[in-house]
Amino acid sequence: MSGPGGGASGGVLLADWGSANLRAWRLDDAGEVAAKAVFPLGVSRLPAGGAAEALSGTVRPALGAEGLPALLCGAIGSNVGWIDAGYMDCPASPAAVAQRLARPAPDVAIVPGLRCIGPAGPDVLRGEETQALGWLQGDPARRRGARLLCLPGTHAKWLAVADGVVVQFASAMTGELYALLGEHSILRTVDPKAAAHDPAAFLLGVNTAGNGSAFATRLFAVRGRVLAGQLAPESAPAYLSGLLIGAEVNSLWPMMRAEADRVDLIGDAGLTGLYATAMLRLRIPHKVWDGDAAALCGLKTLWRLAA
Repeated sequence: MSGPGGGASGGVLLADWGSANLRAWRLDDAGEVAAKAVFPLGVSRLPAGGAAEALSGTVRPALGAEGLPALLCGAIGSNVGWIDAGYMDCPASPAAVAQRLARPAPDVAIVPGLRCIGPAGPDVLRGEETQALGWLQGDPARRRGARLLCLPGTHAKWLAVADGVVVQFASAMTGELYALLGEHSILRTVDPKAAAHDPAAFLLGVNTAGNGSAFATRLFAVRGRVLAGQLAPESAPAYLSGLLIGAEVNSLWPMMRAEADRVDLIGDAGLTGLYATAMLRLRIPHKVWDGDAAALCGLKTLWRLAA
């Protein structure tokens, strides 16, 4: 069966194409993963207009996917990607998203992002919609009632879901703030990328975050604790991480939960592990899920619905 935009009968190339990396899977005629790979070809690393060449010259040959239709999600559909795939307004269902695919080439389709009026005003996301929709498709029970999903990242996303439809979401610049503050502010004591994780310092940061109020003052405590000898300089990045994640979690859980009885954390093991640690300390019910599996399921679902 031909997919969106035409293409070979059977088989498809699926890719979660973010700003830093590209994760791709080739499915066979039966819809099973026949090959997969990760490429350092994120949108931020490509020359202007380089997406088509990266796909045809590197990704397709590496996965044996020449001649197959492709479905892409993530930053590749942003205004700095291959083509601006636009945004769908919430509420957004999988079927509605699948009907709004953008097509930069006859054999390529790109998933649109989502937009809504969030707690702080207009908000957008791109890429997380596919992970969220994929997680929802993983079990029919997830598509009943209220759910609250948290997808940690450079810009963490909290999605409120009702009966399988994304109704609203909120973004938090937690990951970006961690990098900016740890590398370019007065709080820079140790390179946050090189410092070893200190679980005790992380939890101290979570405790100090409180409900997220007076946060600028709480941030300065990173420097104050180091100068007072209460925090080793090499533990400052973990403390800062705990402070930022603790403030995010403790403020957005009551704001976004509606009738959800837990947070479903979706993402890579490292980041979801930190969020889970913070939620455990804050007594917030939660469960952790693999982000790559959710992205793959989301792409497969959207491909099937679009076809």
